[in-house]
Amino acid sequence: MENRGLDYTALIISMIGALNWGLIGLFKFNLVSWIFGDMSWISRIIYVIVGICGLYLLSFIGRTGSNFNHA
Repeated sequence: MENRGLDYTALIISMIGALNWGLIGLFKFNLVSWIFGDMSWISRIIYVIVGICGLYLLSFIGRTGSNFNHA
């Protein structure tokens, strides 16, 4: 069963999370906190969704790992 839509959604959300971490590391600027408030309930939900997507992508790597060519 293919979950391409779910795979791409999880990938995009994880990329947005990675962008936020990059902003935190480079500029000490947390975009999620700036938009939704510091650890508000919506910010916490966003962090949980990003974390779940990251964990889901571990299964994505497992499903596509056999297709990689090892040089």
